[in-house]
Amino acid sequence: MTSTQHLNPDVLQELRMVMGTEFTTLLRTFDLDSEQRIAAIAAALEGVDANALRRAAHSFKGSAGNMGATRVSDLCRQLEELGRNETIAGADVLLQQLRAEFAQVQREINDIKA
Repeated sequence: MTSTQHLNPDVLQELRMVMGTEFTTLLRTFDLDSEQRIAAIAAALEGVDANALRRAAHSFKGSAGNMGATRVSDLCRQLEELGRNETIAGADVLLQQLRAEFAQVQREINDIKA
């Protein structure tokens, strides 16, 4: 994976082979679902709820990993760890990084769907 790729091309190729004609639907679903997951993480921070942060980040970590969005998955892992440690300290910076990285992922998804 090159530094300009935010989605692992090997994972995408495997998903494309497995999903066939439903691959574009998978991308669209991941895109929409991810926006909801980021909103859930933001809500957990606003509510100062470390347990909700842990749950939301854990869920997003898995789906991002399955899609080959490794940086998104790593940021979620860091957020999940904060929640597991019953804190949200520093989570706002990670959320900003997550939003920025996911914006890059969305661009790649849109290029693939085009």
